[in-house]
Amino acid sequence: MFLKIIKYFYLKVLNSYLLENVIVSKYQHGFQAGGSLAVFLEVGLPKIKSDFSKWRLFFCDERVVPVDDPDSTYGLYKRALVDSGLLGLKPDQFVQIKQGVSAEEAAIDYENQLKKFFPSQELPQFDMLLLGMGPDGHTCSLFPGHPLLKVTDRWIAPITDSPKPPPSRVTMTFPVVNNARVCIFATGGKEKAEMIKKVLVDQDEQLPAARVKPHSGAIYWIVDQDAGVHIKNKV
Repeated sequence: MFLKIIKYFYLKVLNSYLLENVIVSKYQHGFQAGGSLAVFLEVGLPKIKSDFSKWRLFFCDERVVPVDDPDSTYGLYKRALVDSGLLGLKPDQFVQIKQGVSAEEAAIDYENQLKKFFPSQELPQFDMLLLGMGPDGHTCSLFPGHPLLKVTDRWIAPITDSPKPPPSRVTMTFPVVNNARVCIFATGGKEKAEMIKKVLVDQDEQLPAARVKPHSGAIYWIVDQDAGVHIKNKV
């Protein structure tokens, strides 16, 4: 039931946004998270009315591993959305991290790639960020108590001590996250209920997910009944 509920409402919000908003750019820019979101998108994106040839897809974070590694976020999307041919998406529509280098070099390279798409901008503004939340309240590869939470002078930062394997990753920083036009979280399950309460009711900003607050955009939290048991009529 959780997957059906999240798939339906997640794609309903996504489709509504694409239909109702005019994106003033050559491409529609979006960042994607990995994990279960790839499954949602594989099922739901073919139902959306959009010219996918105009999509440019980035990743809110990525594991510094080869593309064919099971932990590769791009590898996951490649298998689900490119190799399948469902949407006509091409590999060059995905902006990927540099292969065979350290997390630091990969982060520098990825930020430089972003600057080619957002020239002369203090910060990139993505049309939409599709985000997940871990059981510890992390989002992207921004983990509770980690020094990266305080980084404000980089668009993309490296992490080599991720508490969730693999340890080496690159991640967008909060200035980029909170400059987006729209942020969408999708999560569920009773094991997330207490964390959802801490983020949405208690607004505990020690938790990275609670710090996602677009400055001039919108944020959607889509949860099932089990995960949202503590937030009814409170937010």
